[in-house]
Amino acid sequence: MATELDDTDREILRLLVEDARRPYADIGERVGLSGPAVSDRVSRLQEMGVVRRFTADLDRSLLREGVGLLIECRPEPAAVGEVHTTLAGADGVEHAFETGDGRVVLTARVPDGDARSFLAARVDLARIRGYDAIPLVSESWSPDLGAAEFAPDCAECGNTVTSEGVTRALGGEQYHFCCGSCASQFTERYRELEEGA
Repeated sequence: MATELDDTDREILRLLVEDARRPYADIGERVGLSGPAVSDRVSRLQEMGVVRRFTADLDRSLLREGVGLLIECRPEPAAVGEVHTTLAGADGVEHAFETGDGRVVLTARVPDGDARSFLAARVDLARIRGYDAIPLVSESWSPDLGAAEFAPDCAECGNTVTSEGVTRALGGEQYHFCCGSCASQFTERYRELEEGA
C-alpha cells in the first residue's frame, strides 16, 4: 500500500473536510479523476488511518442543549493523560486538547453552564488543581491540511514511518512500521499475546 500523500490526496481531503457528503464524482471533477478512482483513494486513506470517520458539522445556534463553554483544566501532572482521555470521550465535549504544559482544554455543551458539576460527574475533582470556564459567544472549526505528509510513528520503535515503511492489519487495526524488522518483531509479539489470551 502506498504510504505517501500526494497533492491529489491532499485536495481530496480538503474537499471532504469542507463537505464529507460531497459525491465522489464531484470530487473527481475537481481533481481530475473518475468517481471510482476517488473512492479507491478515500478507501486507501481510510486504510492508512488518515480518514477515521465522516462526521456531521452541526449549527449549534439552531439547537438548545446547554451553554457552550471553553474549559481549561489544570490536572495533577500524573492525571493529565487520564483526564484528557476521559473528557475527550464524554457526552457534550466537542473538542479536547492536551497541551505541552499539562493542561486539558475543551469545548463542551454544559447543561445550565455549571462547569463544576459537569467536570465532577466525569473526573475526580481531587485530581484537578483548578479550572477556568469561559462562555462561548460563537464557534468555528476549520482544520487545515497545509502541506501535510503521512508520518505516523512506528508501532514498534516510535521512529517516524517514511515511504519505505510497512503497514500491517492485526486484529482489525492498522499498524504502521518504519521497517520490515520492526513489523516482524511487533507481529510476532502480537501473535504470541493473542495465542496466550
